[in-house]
Amino acid sequence: MSDDGLSRLLAKAPSWLVDKVPRDHHESDAAFRRRRRVTAGVSVAGAGLLGVSLSQKPDSPSFYALTLGVAGTWVAGGLASGPLHLGWVQTPKATLRRPLLTPVAGGAAAFGLFYAAALVARRIPPLAAAVTRVLRYAQQGNPALVTTTTLANGLAEEVFFRGALYAAVGVDHPVLKSSAVYTLATVATRNPALVLASVPMGLLFAFQRRVTGGIQAPALTHLTWSVLMLRYLPPLFADRPSIDAPVPAEP
Repeated sequence: MSDDGLSRLLAKAPSWLVDKVPRDHHESDAAFRRRRRVTAGVSVAGAGLLGVSLSQKPDSPSFYALTLGVAGTWVAGGLASGPLHLGWVQTPKATLRRPLLTPVAGGAAAFGLFYAAALVARRIPPLAAAVTRVLRYAQQGNPALVTTTTLANGLAEEVFFRGALYAAVGVDHPVLKSSAVYTLATVATRNPALVLASVPMGLLFAFQRRVTGGIQAPALTHLTWSVLMLRYLPPLFADRPSIDAPVPAEP
């Protein structure tokens, strides 16, 4: 979609849903340069660790340890980079409040679209195989541990990518730039299903960051979407014999 097309689409939406809320996130040049150095290093380290984590066997101690390590890397990098912000949303009455219901509804809506896409992916062998490789971790893993690591990583990604990294890319096209880095980090998984999912979700999360000025809205959307995907996608592919194969998510 072109910039003009996107602008026309946003112009039709309620202003309280798409207009940026007032914020003052000014920081000194020295602090900005430091944030950039930190996020650059953590982006590379986190992406590498992410790739290693999905090379482990499902339900293995190393998988759980490494995925929690990925989450810890994102959170540590986000906090070390500089100040982070929760953000605000504008209500229809032109007042400000913390984001809550709208991002949760957004996560549920995103899940609905992904569930529909999964129904199509089931009919496309390469995509079905890629999705199944990821879902092995949920199908074969300990439910409590899988849920914990999934939610930890969802929250950690928002702390880093929509918190630290978004602030580090500057004022020119931060939605596109931060989303591009998010997708590049996901490429380390070498799983096309995860890479494809990272594009629309990265843009959605970054747009929420743009509007609200903080990480609370994208975090709530990400967590809602993750919980629903974890609950309802594995049964959709449970008839695939490969979902029970004790092998990693890598091709």
